Amino acid sequence: MSCKLSSDFKKRIIAAAVLMIIITAAAFAIKGLSAEYLVLYDSDTGVRYITEKAEEGLMFSVEFIHSVNQTPVKDTYIIENGEICAYSTTYRSFGAGVQTALEGNQKMTYDDEGNMIITGFDITYDPLRYIVGTVSDHILTFQGEEISLRNMCGRNAKVVFEIAAGYEILTKGM
Repeated sequence: MSCKLSSDFKKRIIAAAVLMIIITAAAFAIKGLSAEYLVLYDSDTGVRYITEKAEEGLMFSVEFIHSVNQTPVKDTYIIENGEICAYSTTYRSFGAGVQTALEGNQKMTYDDEGNMIITGFDITYDPLRYIVGTVSDHILTFQGEEISLRNMCGRNAKVVFEIAAGYEILTKGM
């Protein structure tokens, strides 16, 4: 055996290792770009505020003072099957602009403070839109943290919660 065979063998090993690294990096890039994310962005400016992996069961809520009946409302959402789904709505009293009758499989319970909690919705959002309050704030509760949408996005901002693939985030300019 000559040294030349040994040198050719080394070159082949190095080439195979480099090829494996390239394939592995490409697989991770493709997986990252095809993964789904929950994105919160301003629909007018495209400014992105939150990008979080949209894992099954991820929950978030938006709480605000209802503009008509002037009482707190809390809408809670859950990620199911890659979609934003209504999970529950919590409010203090009936009145104009809030649900007054149960539909389908909906159930009403009460919390310790006497608030009504409606569950059993069959509603998905693609996308979910809010206009941040000018008089009262919208509070996003996300991963245990309360976030003022007024402070984050500004008064009267048109914000969108959307499920998007990684490549969409890059191409939509979110």
